[in-house]
Amino acid sequence: MRAVASACGSATVVNAIATGKGAAFAVDLRVRAEVELTAQAGRIRGQILDEPSEDPRLIEICARKVLEHLGLERTLGAVVRTSSEVPIAVGLSSSSAAANATVLATFAAAGRRPKPKTAINLGVDAALEAGVTITGAFDDAAASFLGGGVVTDNYGRRVLRRFELDPRLRVIIHVPPAKLHTADVDRSRVEPLAKLVELAHRLAMSGDVMRALTLNGLLYSCALGHDHGTALEALRAGALAAGLTGTGPAVVAIAKPSDAERVMEAWRGRPGKVIVTKPSSEGARIEVKP
Repeated sequence: MRAVASACGSATVVNAIATGKGAAFAVDLRVRAEVELTAQAGRIRGQILDEPSEDPRLIEICARKVLEHLGLERTLGAVVRTSSEVPIAVGLSSSSAAANATVLATFAAAGRRPKPKTAINLGVDAALEAGVTITGAFDDAAASFLGGGVVTDNYGRRVLRRFELDPRLRVIIHVPPAKLHTADVDRSRVEPLAKLVELAHRLAMSGDVMRALTLNGLLYSCALGHDHGTALEALRAGALAAGLTGTGPAVVAIAKPSDAERVMEAWRGRPGKVIVTKPSSEGARIEVKP
């Protein structure tokens, strides 16, 4: 029994580390998971095809949790392989997308389709167990699985508001050469910003996503020691919003198509790479059924 599913990466509007409340939106970059169920009960093996040196524990835990949820852990094992358009450990929710894709593919391989809330919660539980997140990243996981944008209470695992971004907009992402795993972030560096991050969250709740993203990004850039000049260059070039995504180091800018080239030009001299994509209204999906 084999199935393939995919889920979107996401970009941060409000990072939940300081307050437990977040916001994010799905981007049209996908992580795909292929899950093959085996007769080797309890044996689960994972492989990250793009970066074999990365720890596959998260996707292995995801597959195990689904089998336990279905009561199949004593009869089946799994082999999980993921491939990704989402750069790993730069702030684009690669872990949430991998978890969502693996959970959905494991259900599909077993001939089942989960409710979105069930799938998201299993992935968040797995991320917490694997130690790849501080808050559970419910905002990232919900945006990745549901598509569109979400404003969330991460600790309560509730979607407080959903929003859509114009699919004609461009999402321009500067990805520096460095990586930063979220679990390695010192939370004490961002906690003093809680009241200002709360303001960004209120902006997102009111529908002012662009100002929320920019304010949040500048706050976390300063707190975590990232170069805030990348976002400022994008804003000067005409971006509607720009800021650090996740805990970085990537920076996301949202621009009208007519301004996208100017934003890219503003970043041309910076080390790393630039990815141009768009908001995604479609979230996780099954691509190959048994």
